[in-house]
Amino acid sequence: MSDEERLRIWIEQGNVNISQLFFQHYKKIGIQDIDAMLILQMVAFQAKGSQFPTPGDFARQMHLTENEVSEILQRLMQRGLLEINQDEDQNGVIYEQFSMQPLWNRLSDVALSMVSDKEEQSVKEEEGEIYTLFEQEFGRLLSPMECETIAMWLDDDGHSVQIIRAALKEAVLAQKMSLRYIDRILFEWKKKNVKTLSDVEMQTKSFRSSTYKTEQKQDVFVKKVPFYNWLEERE
Repeated sequence: MSDEERLRIWIEQGNVNISQLFFQHYKKIGIQDIDAMLILQMVAFQAKGSQFPTPGDFARQMHLTENEVSEILQRLMQRGLLEINQDEDQNGVIYEQFSMQPLWNRLSDVALSMVSDKEEQSVKEEEGEIYTLFEQEFGRLLSPMECETIAMWLDDDGHSVQIIRAALKEAVLAQKMSLRYIDRILFEWKKKNVKTLSDVEMQTKSFRSSTYKTEQKQDVFVKKVPFYNWLEERE
């Protein structure tokens, strides 16, 4: 048989598609290797139009007896990973079919949970780094009360790490290194619905632009960039 004939046979047999999620996570939901192979065989049967293969059908394709196949199918159904559904064809004839939708749903849940866990861990790491950043800018260790204030910004006020970083940057540029000053910045930003770094940029640009125009009218040109004195706004 030539290579071209082999390739033709391979293509004519068709392909079986299954998500990489299955191979990555089936062990996590307690599926044994032999169970996984049977599931792959079921996908192949359904791809050929056989929606309800019998234990005998599986046994002819695998190194398993019909009883062993039945035990695996029962195990998958008991674990809520496989269902037998009834449907009706165009002629009104009721037929049964295997549904692996519960399995796909479980795999999706596992994958989403892992993504969520990674994101949560990333957020925790960022929150831990913010304390170090404050200590670096302040040039000293934070007091327990200062640590509690930062924790309140994160947990109670709902400020993101990025917004707190931006507020700290404003304080550094204005040379007003105090949590009271930063707290006032965050208070004003929250009042003005500043939630993203783009919002921060628009807010600071707007202030600096208006400040520059005011200084021009007064014929007082200050070469350094003006910064918002957030404490004086309410005083």
